[in-house]
Amino acid sequence: MKVEDVDPKGLIRESYRIEGITPPECKTIFFDWAIQVPVTADPATHIAFCIAHYGAGQPDHPMTAVLQAALAPAPEKVRRGGRAGRITPEGQRRDGQSV
Repeated sequence: MKVEDVDPKGLIRESYRIEGITPPECKTIFFDWAIQVPVTADPATHIAFCIAHYGAGQPDHPMTAVLQAALAPAPEKVRRGGRAGRITPEGQRRDGQSV
């Protein structure tokens, strides 16, 4: 994999060069970069490549933290509505009243 394929516009590269860049600015740059990742590509592979290529020498940089957070697994979805939201798996009401 080549840098030109992973970061064709150099967005991630430039974020590491900006003095005093903040985490919210890094997130904005990351989202701009992420929408350009080809649909057929694995985003996790591209992100891991960016961490290895750009972030290895700058572990405390805000963009490194943003990239690492992007690799973290998504939180588990929890159903919140309907009967399943009111009744526990054991068949008890979550509000403490009888069924």
